[in-house]
Amino acid sequence: MLRAAGVGVGDEVVVPAFGNSEVAEAVTLAGALPVFADIDPVTYCLAPGAVEAAVTARTAAVIAVHRFGRRADIGRLHALGQREGLLVLEQGESEAPHDEIAQRRERAAYLDAKLKGVRTPDGGDGHTYQQYVVRVPGNGRPDRDAFARALRARGVECRVPVKTPVHRLPEFRRCVSLPETELAADETLALPVDATLTKREMQRIVSACNALGGLLQPAF
Repeated sequence: MLRAAGVGVGDEVVVPAFGNSEVAEAVTLAGALPVFADIDPVTYCLAPGAVEAAVTARTAAVIAVHRFGRRADIGRLHALGQREGLLVLEQGESEAPHDEIAQRRERAAYLDAKLKGVRTPDGGDGHTYQQYVVRVPGNGRPDRDAFARALRARGVECRVPVKTPVHRLPEFRRCVSLPETELAADETLALPVDATLTKREMQRIVSACNALGGLLQPAF
C-alpha cells in the first residue's frame, strides 16, 4: 500500500513503537524511514497529538495500528492527514465472530468487577478484548515480571504483550522520548479472557491476581 501510494526513499512514515516490528519493517522495505510517535495510555494506539508533533516536511504517511481490541482515533488522524496532506493507513486485528466477542466481553466484565491490585483496561469505544491487558502497579518491569511469574506458578496463563518497544530494537534504535510507550511496555500484562474459559477458571484468575495484587505498592 505504501509503494502503491508512491511512498519511498526520502519519505518518513509515522508509526507506533508499542507493538511488533512488522509495521516499521514494511516502511523500511518501501524505502522510507519509520518515525516513532507515542501512544495513548488508555487505548495503546497512536496518540494523535504525538503524531502531529512528529510530522516534518518529509512525512508522507501515518500507519495507525488497532491494539488489543481497541481502535485508534482514526477520526483525528484522518483530520490531521487532510490538513498536512498525509496518507493515513490502518492495520487492524483479525475479527472474531460476534458471539465470541460477546463471551469475551462477558468475561472481561467479570474481571473488571472482581480484580483488585491491578489497573483494569478501559472498555470504551466498542472494546472487543482481543487481549485483556492490565497494568501491574509497583516499580515497573521488575514488579510486573515477578507478578507474571507468580501467576504462572498458580496455574494462570499470562503474557507480556510487548516485551521491547520497536524503537529499542537494534535495527530500529532511535533516540526519541516515548514515555507512555516505555511505561506501557514495563507495566502491561495480558490475562486470559478467552471465550472457552469456565467460571472456575475465571475465579482462579481472580483469586491468584488478588492474592498478589495486595502485596504490590504504587511506585513513588
